Amino acid sequence: MPPTARPLRKLGFLTIGLFDEADPRRGHESTLEIIELGERLGFDSAWLRHRHLQYGISSPVAVMAAASQRTSRIELGTAVIPLGWENPLRLAEDLATVDILSGGRINPGVSVGPPMHYDQVKQALYPDTADVEDFSYERVRRLLDLVRGKSATDFSGVEGFEVFSDRVQPHSPGLGRRLWYGGGSLSSARWAGEHGMNFLTSSVVKAEGADGDADFDFAQIQLSHIRAFRDRHPDGEAARVSQGLVVIPTDSASPEQRAKYEEFAAKRAPRTTSPQGPARLLFAPDIVGTSEEIAERLHAHAAFREVDEVAFALPFTFGHEDYVQILTDMATKLGPALGWQPAA
Repeated sequence: MPPTARPLRKLGFLTIGLFDEADPRRGHESTLEIIELGERLGFDSAWLRHRHLQYGISSPVAVMAAASQRTSRIELGTAVIPLGWENPLRLAEDLATVDILSGGRINPGVSVGPPMHYDQVKQALYPDTADVEDFSYERVRRLLDLVRGKSATDFSGVEGFEVFSDRVQPHSPGLGRRLWYGGGSLSSARWAGEHGMNFLTSSVVKAEGADGDADFDFAQIQLSHIRAFRDRHPDGEAARVSQGLVVIPTDSASPEQRAKYEEFAAKRAPRTTSPQGPARLLFAPDIVGTSEEIAERLHAHAAFREVDEVAFALPFTFGHEDYVQILTDMATKLGPALGWQPAA
């Protein structure tokens, strides 16, 4: 390992939890089994992606609750809950409840902005308030305050036979320090740092203020976000950042699996060469190869060299047996090549 790189301290993975519309339980069971496997392999964390009105996990908080009762050590996170779909007060109650049930193991990641396809869903989601809903960082601030124990009302005390609290119950004291913001822009990185959150980076960043003909470097853009976050965070260089690239180790893969993985990465490669769409999103290349090859590429990645936590994203179109192979190689081959040791 190059002397300037940080040894990998926490190894996690991210899954979307796909299911067949005709048999949704099987897909959810597969997700829970993968999380159980992750714990046995020594992973530090398992993260759930969030999908509304699709055939993926629509309620990661509920899935975390189920996973918390089938595991005892592994941390459980969301990457990320889009707050445009949520009431911060109700979400704060659900998160605190699951954190209590898990023994303080959840790491909620959130983001803001209007819900995807908002014009098509706003009447179902906010029939009376669609045009006045606030999807800014203020929505995150409300959640932060509520989770951290600030008052939700000016009323508390006894009314008849019932006792009322002025803050969210149950209150989980450590949860406020385990809230993450999932961001791909400088403004998000700075805001998360200023508000004492942890920062989730992924395989997508915004190419902000760049010339359309420039030579874009994903790693350098992501590195600038990490440094901007830590510059604004009270903990400075010790502030937590987790990187979520797509890496696919092939050490124990069959020839058929390797061919599938390489085809998957090749189909997604064109979007990595220049910013995409009005938001100018730049995607990181998927990394496919042996653990030795992947480790070499990660050690040369400017942003990876600044972090000591990862939550590698599992490709969302693969099968259960593929995830078993990928996670096993990550834990037994790739992790150690990056300086990581499995949790006891």
